[in-house]
Amino acid sequence: MPKLVQKCSYIKEGKAAGYMKYIATRERVEKLSSTAPVTEKQRELIASLLRDFPDTRELHEYADYEAAPTVASASALISMALDMNAEEVQTRDGYMKYIATRPRVERQGEHGLFGSEDVVSLDAALKELEAHQGNVWTFIYSLRREDAQRLGYDRATAWRTLLRSQQVEMATAMKISPDKLRWYAAFHDEDTHPHIHMMVWSADPKQGYLTKAGVAALRSRMTGEVFRDELLQLYRQKDMSYKEVTEAARDALRALRQEMAAGFCDDPEVGRQLAELAFSLSSVSGKKQYGYLRKELKEKVDRIVDTLAELPVVAECYEAWNVCKDAQVNYYREQERERLPLSRQEEFRSIKNLVVREAERLRQGIPSFEDRDMAEEPINEDEVYCLTDEDARAYFQAKTVLYDGYSSREEKAEAVSELEYLAEEGSSEAALLLGKAWRDGLCAPPWEEEAERWFRVAAEAGNSQARYDLGVLLLERGKNDEGIGLLVKAANQGNACALYRLGKEALTGTAMRKNVPWAVTVLTYAAEAGHAYAQYTLGKLYLQGEDIPEDRKQAVYWLGEAAAQGHAHAEYLLAHLNDEVRPSAMLAATRLLHHLSRVFREAEPQAPDEPRLRIDRKRARQLMEKRLAMGHKPDDHEEQVIGQEMATPW
Repeated sequence: MPKLVQKCSYIKEGKAAGYMKYIATRERVEKLSSTAPVTEKQRELIASLLRDFPDTRELHEYADYEAAPTVASASALISMALDMNAEEVQTRDGYMKYIATRPRVERQGEHGLFGSEDVVSLDAALKELEAHQGNVWTFIYSLRREDAQRLGYDRATAWRTLLRSQQVEMATAMKISPDKLRWYAAFHDEDTHPHIHMMVWSADPKQGYLTKAGVAALRSRMTGEVFRDELLQLYRQKDMSYKEVTEAARDALRALRQEMAAGFCDDPEVGRQLAELAFSLSSVSGKKQYGYLRKELKEKVDRIVDTLAELPVVAECYEAWNVCKDAQVNYYREQERERLPLSRQEEFRSIKNLVVREAERLRQGIPSFEDRDMAEEPINEDEVYCLTDEDARAYFQAKTVLYDGYSSREEKAEAVSELEYLAEEGSSEAALLLGKAWRDGLCAPPWEEEAERWFRVAAEAGNSQARYDLGVLLLERGKNDEGIGLLVKAANQGNACALYRLGKEALTGTAMRKNVPWAVTVLTYAAEAGHAYAQYTLGKLYLQGEDIPEDRKQAVYWLGEAAAQGHAHAEYLLAHLNDEVRPSAMLAATRLLHHLSRVFREAEPQAPDEPRLRIDRKRARQLMEKRLAMGHKPDDHEEQVIGQEMATPW
């Protein structure tokens, strides 16, 4: 496999001039060509080199020496290793003696230094370097002879052109302003592995910092440029292989992820470990995040993650993820990727903080509601039929258009205009529908101010569902007093969703004063009205016996009522009534499973040419606010073009 070897180091202030002189005036070494076995003296010197310079093992010459340890391969390895580490070799007497006494040395002119300028003076470059008060970085790039000849990098001019084209990228990787970047290089035409030595620094001594990520970025960039034409053909071939390997794995991954998001944790060991971690967190006084925990607590978190990984659905999902990840990594390199336990996999590190968060919620006894998928109360459209036949038809037609994903932008705009007319004529259902359309982005990107305006129109007309929707919207925006007041009005009209939301707020104490007895009262009203989530919450409270006295009879009754309406969490608790692990711990374990499905979605390996375009509701609102501040109307956006024409949101 063709390969570009990169070695990176640095020289401290005031010690770089000797290295520059060496690379600029170094004699060309003609290697010994004997096929006799390596001599004992060569073997000892190679052992010394490997000990002092471990990265010698990465050289092409080391692979050749390992395959055939002859006098010739040993001579090539020793010469290249010394050359690669010249800045250190110059301070070591034993190595310098070897350099000085090597056989058959040939000189090539006065010097071979080149840089960003067309003409380079060695004396001027040395003076500039001697006056520099900061560090100097050294790079060595090496190719096999056959690769260098095939690609045209067997001469200094080709390397000079390449390095000049990469000056901005090199400055960026090294955190140096492009106008402050200084560099010089020299080409050494070795018999088997021609290479260049390069010295880089900043005219401003305060600039310049090279991280491991920067080194890797430079290696990747240089490899891509040197092997550009060959890599294009290689990637075309790998594209076909990648799609064949990952198509089935991706389908399996997505199906398993959905199963995980809708499933439950039936392993009591996860719940037991979570409860144990929750108890241990009581001794933590600082930040309760994974990175700040003591070693023994981090180990507990890791064990929980690995126990989750043993659940069949998670194990299958992680296997499918690994198949996709292997294909992605092998697309760019030949080295086999190491498969790590889930707790050590970098892409899934966020699950550890989620474990800590769920354990802390468990310790504090923070109630959970499992109502993410709760459907809204449908719009009561009785009053619509009081409209004229023509206006009623217009309302239902506009509603159909708004909820139809295939409607055009013009059709949706016309539907909004029709609903605005009906709302102004006194239809609270039309105003409520407009509020939902602007809140949920049915007619344009979400615009909460416009949603609030139309919800208010409907709420002032006495519409209980509008009072509920407006109350929830105001709570989300931090207007707690007004929001609670509207929910109370909706609840007094018999709105079960409002009763349930008031019960939640009274249990948590987030938007109003915590009042558990009152919460139980309003939840009971909602449960008696047939609200499945209120029935489930009430049953769970009686089962756990944490906020109110335990009452198994009431728990079984209300959980059974919710389960009869298809509430999956209620069915789960009924199936685990006699488990030793408390229900709150098992529900926390189930939430972790759902969190993990989201982490799998975010960590899904992307195809090399597959973009990842996502925008959440909060970001969409921020972008809309910015557009409005610039004088735009909410619906005067342009169609986006990213690579190819994309469908508009209409």
